[in-house]
Amino acid sequence: MGEEQKKRLEQQLWNIANELRGKMDADEFRDYILGFIFYKYLSEKIEDFANNELLQDEILYTELKEDKENKIHQV
Repeated sequence: MGEEQKKRLEQQLWNIANELRGKMDADEFRDYILGFIFYKYLSEKIEDFANNELLQDEILYTELKEDKENKIHQV
């Protein structure tokens, strides 16, 4: 990726963030975004931990989740 493309991408990302933020103060918006980023980090860590624990049985966490959802929809 060239330097010009990086600058255009950066500007586009800033424009999107400003549009999402709306009239909210940048500091307040940062608090929301940091919370979401932390939640995503925790979710990924929990899924990785669950997958590592379930590897003994050769099952993935996402397969368990899908199986549970299928059983709920069948009822």
